[in-house]
Amino acid sequence: MPLIAYLKLARLHRPHGIWLLLLPSWWGIALASPGFPPLFTLFLFGAGALLMRSAGCIYNDIIDKDFDAKVRRTATRPLAAGDVTLKGAVIFLCLLLGGAAVILFSLPLPVIGTGFIALALVFLYPWMKRLTYWPQLFLGFTFNIGLLMGWLTLSPTLSSVPLLFYGGAILWTLGYDTIYALQDIEDDLLVGVKSSALVASSFVKLFLTLVYGGALYLWALGGSEAHLSVIYWLFLGLAALQFVWQIFSLHKESPQNCLDRFQSNSRIGVLLFLGIVFSHFFP
Repeated sequence: MPLIAYLKLARLHRPHGIWLLLLPSWWGIALASPGFPPLFTLFLFGAGALLMRSAGCIYNDIIDKDFDAKVRRTATRPLAAGDVTLKGAVIFLCLLLGGAAVILFSLPLPVIGTGFIALALVFLYPWMKRLTYWPQLFLGFTFNIGLLMGWLTLSPTLSSVPLLFYGGAILWTLGYDTIYALQDIEDDLLVGVKSSALVASSFVKLFLTLVYGGALYLWALGGSEAHLSVIYWLFLGLAALQFVWQIFSLHKESPQNCLDRFQSNSRIGVLLFLGIVFSHFFP
């Protein structure tokens, strides 16, 4: 039981968050690569995403344990339910951060500096839902900074290309995490937690159209700046169709419907990664 509880604390039974954290960093690596991205670099970022997403979930649960106990969807989380002690959660968090630090310090100096910025964003994120109705926007800055780190692993400086893709990823995260937050609107109102879902619930499909449309626009600009081939545009078109499906099939009153649409966003990440990689081989 304790081992299972710790695995659940790290959300290892829900890998979608790992993919949503990992795939933008793989975009950055692929964009900076002249050919197929180096496999060892992809592996390092995969391990780092696994460790940091788990660490972020644990830290978030430590900060939000009192809130989580009052929300139906989160009341069974190990820390809120008492299956894991606070001391045990802190020790596990430190172990994960230590493993992530080993990976980070094996990378170039610009990546290390960006990694410390990412860590600061991770530690600030849980407080945003207390301060602003836009914690999902802050999550966008936090969750996608791996894209810049991936680029800097292979290139000494940033350019407009990774910054445009980063901007698009921020809007993408704002959209999909708003869908995720729709599951908790009633409980958030009850406990006083803020979210973009509360702001946009009455016009959520229009809101998603705007933010997803903005993401596609920035990814199109980024692809143009990177001189990606026509294959990239085909994959970007498939991503656009996925967005259309999410928006038109969304039923905000159904938590399962919202969860399914949220989880489908890993397909967006895969489509863009494949589009970037294949564009190197099909000019």
